[in-house]
Amino acid sequence: MPPHRAALPRRTVLAATAGVTAALAVGGAARADDRRTRALLTAMTLEEKVGQVFVARVYGHSATAPDQTDVDANLAEMGVRTAAELVTRYRVGGIIYFTWAHNTRDPRQIAELSDGIQRASLGLPRGLPVLISTDQEHGIVCRVGAPATLFPGAMALGAGGSRADARQLGRIAGRELRAMGVRQNYSPVADVNVNPANPVIGVRSFGADPAAAARLAAAEVRGYQASGVAATAKHFPGHGDTAVDSHTGFPVITHSRAEWERLDAVPFREAIAAGVDAVMTGHLLFPSLDPSGDPATLSRPIVTGVLREQLGYDGVVVTDALGMAGVRTRYGDERVPVLALKAGVDQLLDPPDLAVAWNAVLDAVRDGELAEERLDSAVLRILRLKERLGLLDEPYTDPAAVSRVVGRRTHRAAADRIAEATTTVLVNKGPTLPLAPRSHRRLLVVGADPASPSGTTGPPTTVLADAFTGLGFTASALSTGTAPTAEAVERAVRAASGADAVVVATYNVTADSPQRTLVEQLVATGRPVVAVAVRNPYDVAQLPRVHAFLAAYSWTDVELRAAARVIAGTAAPRGRLPVPVRRADDPEQVLYPVGHGLTYPGYAAR
Repeated sequence: MPPHRAALPRRTVLAATAGVTAALAVGGAARADDRRTRALLTAMTLEEKVGQVFVARVYGHSATAPDQTDVDANLAEMGVRTAAELVTRYRVGGIIYFTWAHNTRDPRQIAELSDGIQRASLGLPRGLPVLISTDQEHGIVCRVGAPATLFPGAMALGAGGSRADARQLGRIAGRELRAMGVRQNYSPVADVNVNPANPVIGVRSFGADPAAAARLAAAEVRGYQASGVAATAKHFPGHGDTAVDSHTGFPVITHSRAEWERLDAVPFREAIAAGVDAVMTGHLLFPSLDPSGDPATLSRPIVTGVLREQLGYDGVVVTDALGMAGVRTRYGDERVPVLALKAGVDQLLDPPDLAVAWNAVLDAVRDGELAEERLDSAVLRILRLKERLGLLDEPYTDPAAVSRVVGRRTHRAAADRIAEATTTVLVNKGPTLPLAPRSHRRLLVVGADPASPSGTTGPPTTVLADAFTGLGFTASALSTGTAPTAEAVERAVRAASGADAVVVATYNVTADSPQRTLVEQLVATGRPVVAVAVRNPYDVAQLPRVHAFLAAYSWTDVELRAAARVIAGTAAPRGRLPVPVRRADDPEQVLYPVGHGLTYPGYAAR
């Protein structure tokens, strides 16, 4: 059995520092706050240093007793059975949680998994705590679902425009993550989304205005880090102007150096000024910053030259996931981690084959290709971050805090309040809105039901219908999907004949989308039709005949419930577009500019 959880970290860390006072001379005049971390570094073997720069995935809900399917997945991909075996074999400095890896069933399980990982690592000779991370951006990217508090995503926050709300989001979400043992969050997205066709960023960005995005990114950073969780600004040097997803391809950003300074750099500068603990690199080609053809993750001119030297950033630099296509286009999986470290990166996130990547880095140091001093500088930054987060003193969770903190009523109320401030009314003919139960009692909710992120309890049509029912309507849900068939459209039209009004959830509507046909035929019934874009607000350009149109920016429960309250008039619409919407028939012309947003008669405009 491992030692008592409260006693283990102090005994382990002090043992690692005992008798190594002479190590403080390493690197010249050490800063006073570096004494502990430099002593730890000096006591480490080369293999332990290599392990520290890796952030690995692992399957299973438990560190020692995962389900058999997760054991099989771990054996097939990592050659180990459990998370405990993973940290024992590779001495990894970090582990990332994913929903699909079955790491995030519920808050108490997550906390127990985190503690199990820490026990396994701290029980080793010279054992160090593991920095556990996840992607909890909120909105459409959530790894931890209810009962944790789920907030609107970045573009919704951009529509709200409140730095106080962004800071509160970070503070609350950070407290909940910390209670579950997650000390690093890969958020906020600092990319400026200036390309409506961007398939990977979109609503994950605060918007198209660099200054507004910078203010909100910095506020969120401060909120997270005030709660003791490391924030991570991503995806440097900027992923906002591309039509290629770096998960599946190799994006090329054609901005000039001057455009980069004016657009992409601004939120990263502000995040750095706010003291952001980590910056994540993007797997994208940026020829004006480095014409070599290498992705930014592997580019010394970008990571060291621009981020470190020009912007003056000395915190942790982490790669985006190394299994993504954007970083594997030019080099094999054994070269990518070595080249990333040579470029100036500190943490190597989720390599597709951990054994290959780990051995490649070890061999590169032994062969002299990668200077051990470069590895040491990366490990030292990681140790500094662990110390700053309190991991070296208390890496374990407090069981009482899980129940007391995660999903508490005041947190959920804050999320609802913030969501109401983000919902944006773009069209309101007549006016059609607000709908009232006394005049539009029977509502039909139809439309797209995209795959649900962790922030949802069901399909958007069902969540909306339930929300309307709770507001006094008689509402029914009919899912027609993101590509409704002729039969589905016909069913929806028949159902509309028995309704007083129709609410349609739309999802990434294009010129040839069957969703346009659905909306047009519903409008032809003569019933009031209210469209709610559950992802990109650009849908409105394809739906000129709707009676009313709202942008919810996501299909998570908190945003859909807020949209229902705005439609019913129990909440005032206050959101303003954070991106321009261009005409469908003439993209050179702006249909709705940044800042557009309607209110209702009787409500004061924000």
